[in-house]
Amino acid sequence: QVQLVESGGGLVHTGGSLRLSCARSGRTFTYYNMGWFRQAPGKEREFVAAISWSSDSILFGDSMKGRFTISGDFAKNTVYLQMNNLKPEDTAVYYCTAGGWGTSTFDYDYWGQGTQVTVSS
Repeated sequence: QVQLVESGGGLVHTGGSLRLSCARSGRTFTYYNMGWFRQAPGKEREFVAAISWSSDSILFGDSMKGRFTISGDFAKNTVYLQMNNLKPEDTAVYYCTAGGWGTSTFDYDYWGQGTQVTVSS
């Protein structure tokens, strides 16, 4: 069984930055692509970014390009999401995911519990 634990969320002002982390445990000898989605109240879960286990392929959601960076330390089974120039519309619960590849929630097998990011105006 794979477990994903997110950390690093919080409250930040517009224009600020946050770095989210996601640590994976379980089946640590198996390589998984990992990524992030987010879900704002009343909205569907939205793709943010994904990185392949070899770190040679990266996907980004359109509204995150240029502001967010994803990186991975797969020796530590950890993926990071650096978010810069945050906007109030980035407010959401951010979920870590693993075990697939793509921009749809159906592409992934495992999910974390989420971490709240709130951007105040």
